[in-house]
Amino acid sequence: MPISSCAKHGRRLACTLGLLLGGLAIAVPIKAEVLQVGPGQAYRIPSAAARVAKTGDIVRIAPGLYHDCAVWRANNLLIEGAGPGVVLRGKTCQGKAIFVITGNHVTVRGIRFEKARVPDGNGAGIRASGRYLSVIDDQFIDNQEGILAGNIPGGRIVIRHSRFIHNGTCISRLGCAHGVYVGHIALLKIIDSVFYATQVGHDIKSRALKTVLIGNRIEDGPDGTASYEVDIPNGGTLIMHGNIIEKGPNSDNHGTAIMIGEAGNLQPSQGILVQNNTFINNGPPTVFVRNLTPTPARLANNIFKGNETTPLVGKGPIH
Repeated sequence: MPISSCAKHGRRLACTLGLLLGGLAIAVPIKAEVLQVGPGQAYRIPSAAARVAKTGDIVRIAPGLYHDCAVWRANNLLIEGAGPGVVLRGKTCQGKAIFVITGNHVTVRGIRFEKARVPDGNGAGIRASGRYLSVIDDQFIDNQEGILAGNIPGGRIVIRHSRFIHNGTCISRLGCAHGVYVGHIALLKIIDSVFYATQVGHDIKSRALKTVLIGNRIEDGPDGTASYEVDIPNGGTLIMHGNIIEKGPNSDNHGTAIMIGEAGNLQPSQGILVQNNTFINNGPPTVFVRNLTPTPARLANNIFKGNETTPLVGKGPIH
């Protein structure tokens, strides 16, 4: 049937799925849409949009407080706040998180995630299961876990301009929850973000093959009780540049700020570089970098302030 005939007879579904012309099927892509979420919009709450979202859609959430959670299965999604003040609070999906993201190539921008709680103690603002997640200008406040990702072969998570405040807990017998915790993925990159007053767990725990931390503020403050500021338990490549890191007086682990390789089963590494960072110790004597791997940790041009700090324990040069 010719295209004009399809339109004439209103057979839109047949035209969308494909046209038989000369024995060849020609696929016509389904057009991406902008799904508006909020009071008076086509979708009142984010989960309603998540149920119908398809590849390439933009989900735009109006400012307001939503006691809702959502599971995002489509690929190539942009999920964004339409303005400041988009808050999702309290409710979790699948016993995991406020947003459970299983689709690939998903961007979440301009949303605040608060008070995620689940019985096993690792309720997250975002639970990432798909490949390639980008988090931009988001806030994670008082969750058991800010962002949690399991093992995702080839997976990449990039976090920019985001804030992680008062996340973390160790209530579960299965282990602690953290500001950001990723399993075995290809890359974790965090840029220009803030971690503050993390509770008991680590600010950043990464089993990624490569971890890149640039221009962040990672601070206990007077009320934070974090263990390590950065934990790289299985080694791998680590690049830390231009961060401000503070260990406070109430840290749950006074002995170390950056721990590398304590869990063994070490991954291949292209190097460990910790340079141009400022470390402030407001607690008892501590070690800035404790490197338990055979890969030398290269420390260069770091500034140390406050109480007694040993720059490096383990293999590696200091410049």
